[in-house]
Amino acid sequence: MSQLFDQLEEKITGQNKSLVFPEGQDERILKAASQLGAAGIITPILIGNKTDIRHKAEEYGVNVSSCKLMDPAEFAEMDVMVETFVERRKGKVTKEEAHKILQDENYFGTMLVYMNQADGLVSGAAHSTADTVRPALQIIKTKEGIKKTSGVFIMVRGEEKYVFADCAINISPDSQDLAEIAVESAVTGKLFDVDPRVAMLSFSTKGSAKSPETEKVEEALEIAKEKNPDLIIDGEFQFDAAFVPSVAEKKAPDSVVQGDANVFIFPSLEAGNIGYKIAQRLGEFEAVGPILQGLNKPVNDLSRGCSVDDVYKLALITAAQAE
Repeated sequence: MSQLFDQLEEKITGQNKSLVFPEGQDERILKAASQLGAAGIITPILIGNKTDIRHKAEEYGVNVSSCKLMDPAEFAEMDVMVETFVERRKGKVTKEEAHKILQDENYFGTMLVYMNQADGLVSGAAHSTADTVRPALQIIKTKEGIKKTSGVFIMVRGEEKYVFADCAINISPDSQDLAEIAVESAVTGKLFDVDPRVAMLSFSTKGSAKSPETEKVEEALEIAKEKNPDLIIDGEFQFDAAFVPSVAEKKAPDSVVQGDANVFIFPSLEAGNIGYKIAQRLGEFEAVGPILQGLNKPVNDLSRGCSVDDVYKLALITAAQAE
């Protein structure tokens, strides 16, 4: 695991990336941000009342001199931000409403990313997932051709690295959603030096069972191939046919994926969430994530129970996504 993040640090350092941390008074955020800034890996932008942030930093024994402090109440370009936000929301809010909304640190921070004053955002140490993701969906929005964001985990055990998706966001993805998740998960895998070989998972292998559920996966496979003809992808597969060469030889002998898949697309959130937790608890894999994908610019969500190390690592991932 440490080697994985050492590689990310090396990739990011010197790229002059800046990340927004809306929870500028949280102890874990302050400690991780100060470490990242002091090491010259990124420029952290801490949001909140500057005096309060400095007092908290002093209380926690943290030096924030390498961080940029920004207070929505003192932001010199607030009028421009308000106008930009109203335009982005296509008239769904008035200027007065926008000014009030943008006092919220998550909305303010997301607008900094949208206005190219930062490369990405990390939040969630003190906010719900909805508080972090909602501004991103309203302001940054998904990439062209992508309807929904999705959440992946990088599963790591020694030298082994696999991508599991969607394990965090979409409860019941349709075939179009699954295709988008597959294509984006391959992109995410490359950030971690995974040469993607994608398996669309099901309880059936190559038509061994027929149901609306298996047909959804079959259709998703064809859509994904249209989206990225160069992608090595196949399905539908039971997990063993995607992962065990001897099983693949029997169940899917003509497949481009011969038991050597490393990106696994689950047919539902239920399956994905159960799958990654089984690998984590029984297989002793470390689960890195969830990593949000499909957005025009990177925004990632921490657990409210996160550690300083969790903040540090998710910041590295977010900066890498901004490459």
